[in-house]
Amino acid sequence: MSTIRDVAKVAGVSVATVSRVLNNKGYVNEDTRKKVEAAIHSLNYKPNSVARSLFKKKSKMIGLIVPDITNPFFPQLARAVEDVTNHSGYTLVLCNSDEDIIKEQEYIEVLNQKYVDGFIIVTSTLKAEHIKDLKVPIVALDRPINLDTPTVSVNNYEGSRLATKFLCDTGCQKIAHVRGPYNVLNADERCRGYLDEVQDLDWFRPELVVNGNFNINKTKEIAKELLTLHPDIDGIFAGNDLMAVGVIKAAEELGIKIPEQLSIIGFDGITLCETTSPELTTIAQPIYNIGSKAVQILVDLIENRPLEQNNYTFSVELIERQSTKPR
Repeated sequence: MSTIRDVAKVAGVSVATVSRVLNNKGYVNEDTRKKVEAAIHSLNYKPNSVARSLFKKKSKMIGLIVPDITNPFFPQLARAVEDVTNHSGYTLVLCNSDEDIIKEQEYIEVLNQKYVDGFIIVTSTLKAEHIKDLKVPIVALDRPINLDTPTVSVNNYEGSRLATKFLCDTGCQKIAHVRGPYNVLNADERCRGYLDEVQDLDWFRPELVVNGNFNINKTKEIAKELLTLHPDIDGIFAGNDLMAVGVIKAAEELGIKIPEQLSIIGFDGITLCETTSPELTTIAQPIYNIGSKAVQILVDLIENRPLEQNNYTFSVELIERQSTKPR
C-alpha cells in the first residue's frame, strides 16, 4: 500500500507539498499540483482517514443513536438518515442505546474521541446538562432534548386525536388505548390526544389505558387481560404499530374477529402494517422525510450554514386498511 512519502518521491516534491494538495490548503503552483495528482493516480494512493481525522479533528462521520433497533420504525428511520448522510459526503455510525442513558453517554464519548462531526439522537433520557460540553452539533430526532437543540418530529398529539376520532366515526362505542412508556414525550403526547377525545364520554374509565411499553410481547399479554376484563371494548388505539400487532395477536388468541368485533389502529406507518393479517390501519409518519430533514439540519450546522428554523414538526396521515371498520 502506497504512502504519502511514496507519492512525494514519485512527484519529486516534499511530503508537505503533497499534504497541501490533498487538503487543498496553502499555495501550490499548477504544474506541481498536476505532478502530485498524477503520482496519486499512478500509485492508487488512498489517504489514511484515521490520520486525516486526527490532523483535522474531523472525520466526515455522523453518529446516529436510536433506542431500539429491533423496532422496525428505527431501521426505516436509519435508512433515510444513511441515504442523505452518504449523499452529503459523510459516513453513518449507527448505535443502539436500549434507552439506557449510560450507553448513550458512552457512545457519545467514544464517537467524540474519534472526532465524529455531529450526532443525530433519539432519546428520552439525555438532558441539556448531558450535552452542554459537546463541541459538535446535535440534532434531536423524534423527541426533543431541550429548546436549544434543533428538533425534527411529528405532531403526535394531533395524530392521536385523529386516530381516536376515526374509531369513533366508524361506530366504536368503547375505545381503549395501549400507550407507550411513561416519560417518553411522543408516548405521552399520543396518550394525551386520546384522553382529550374520550375522557368526557360516558363510557370512559381510566383503566381503559394500559402500558404496552412499545413492546409487542408485553402488549399481547396486557391486551389479552384488557379484553378479558372489558369484553365490550370494540376499538383500540395502540401508541405504535408494533403494539398494534401485539393487540392483533391477543385478539386472535381470544377468538375476537377483526374488524367485525374489534377495530385496531396503530401509529407510525411502518412497512410491517402492510404484511399483517388483517393489514393494519395506522397514523403514518413521513419517516423518510423526518430522517432526511434531520441530516440536512446537522450538515448545515457542521458546515456552518445558517438554519432557516430550529424545529420542524411534520404532519401525519391516516392510512385506512383492513383492521378497522370502514367509515
